[in-house]
Amino acid sequence: MGESANAAAAKSVSDELNNESGLKPRSLWQDAMGRLLRNRLSIVGLIITMILVIAALFGPYIAPYAYTEQDLLNVAKMPSADHWLGTDEIGRDLFSRVLWGARTATLVAIFTTFISVIIGVLLGALAGYGGALADNIIGRIIDIVMSVPGLLLAALIAVSIKQPIVTWAEAVYDRSGFPLFADITWLDLLVVFGGLAFVSWPGYARLIRGQIFSLREEQYIEAAKAVGVSELKIALRHLLPNAIGPVIVTLTFSFSSAMVLESSLSYLGIGVQPPQASWGNMIASNIGSWSYRPWLVAVPALTLAIVTLGINFLGDGLNDALNPRSKRSI
Repeated sequence: MGESANAAAAKSVSDELNNESGLKPRSLWQDAMGRLLRNRLSIVGLIITMILVIAALFGPYIAPYAYTEQDLLNVAKMPSADHWLGTDEIGRDLFSRVLWGARTATLVAIFTTFISVIIGVLLGALAGYGGALADNIIGRIIDIVMSVPGLLLAALIAVSIKQPIVTWAEAVYDRSGFPLFADITWLDLLVVFGGLAFVSWPGYARLIRGQIFSLREEQYIEAAKAVGVSELKIALRHLLPNAIGPVIVTLTFSFSSAMVLESSLSYLGIGVQPPQASWGNMIASNIGSWSYRPWLVAVPALTLAIVTLGINFLGDGLNDALNPRSKRSI
């Protein structure tokens, strides 16, 4: 308690000095933002990420053609004034499909990461603060899931659950005629969301578990226990908020990982299916013509590479901003 009083007094003196000198006190997040904006690579990553978000939100409206529209008079053509990035093997505009693919990649990344973060944070907090039994059970589940390669496990889940879901949706449509189930292409996204979220949550759970193990021995936690604060309030008010910083950094990297995994599943033919636009199935559809129409593969592949690299730059910048002790020289 003496240290807390000293810290409060020091802060009060600092605030008074800042007020007298005309300086406003800076928060932790303001300092982090300043460090982020001074990192050149993180600025590059931020710009690339913003372009991706704009393409996902507005790309379908600014695309010169629909992603399924065919120009049979210009099949597999080189880039031109009418088709900026050329056309594919059945005459679809490659630039338009790349823009629509940005929406697919962004949706998969956001929803997959959101679901896996919720599951991972809840189970990780339970493992870290729920006692030895909960820790052992959740720890073994984490070990089992992480022992299988993520792409292989996601592919197994997608192959196993897709057909039963499609059969169920068709049966619902036959009985009810509900228009949502007339076109079941959205089930491809649902299967991808589920498979990728299942292989992604253990990383968050292990991270939160480790953070809580290190934080629960801090003096302010002991003080809260001493004054009778309930275990649930300690976990929600003190442990989780203080453990969430590393999750933000990991979450950023998960966006790019989810995009790569989605593209890999689509490339293998068990993710997002044509005619829906996905960078992965665009590569798969044109891989056979790589030797004589390389742009059909190079355009979606380079787009995926640039986007993931940019998001990783942003993640590195966030890591340096939120954890200045780990800052590397750029």
